[in-house]
Amino acid sequence: MKVITYLRATVPRDTGMPAAHTLHHRRTRTMAIGWREDLLTGIDEVDTQHRELFLRFGNLLTACNDGKGNEEVLRLLMFLDEYVVSHFAAEERIMRHCGCADYLEHKRQHQKFTRDLEELKRNVRDGGAGLSLVISTNQMMIEWLTRHIEKMDKEIVNFLA
Repeated sequence: MKVITYLRATVPRDTGMPAAHTLHHRRTRTMAIGWREDLLTGIDEVDTQHRELFLRFGNLLTACNDGKGNEEVLRLLMFLDEYVVSHFAAEERIMRHCGCADYLEHKRQHQKFTRDLEELKRNVRDGGAGLSLVISTNQMMIEWLTRHIEKMDKEIVNFLA
């Protein structure tokens, strides 16, 4: 609800464009995501993979914003699905190796993210690659991945000796 209220408040009134097009244009412009250096964990392998995740989620949002076909969006989601499994396995291997105390909670969060990504794929198959996917993907990145890196992944380095 916050997003819709914010978007309504930011739509220009006299653009000369139809209201629906203006709202869609404004919505997609406000949904940008990107890598930030403050998300670095200090573990090269993990940081490289995090950058790639942000790049690929950005590509997914761009494909949705540009009206790419469902096949293109599904292709990107399939890649992300495989990539997060590989990334999470690497993180969990590092955590097991260094005896990280929060390993089980970290693994549980990875499993939830994987389920959420599966739901995004299902939504594309069922309803197409529209605005709802852009919003869901943006929320997934901001509300989960960014917070997860800041609060969980950065703690791994404390267990490396």
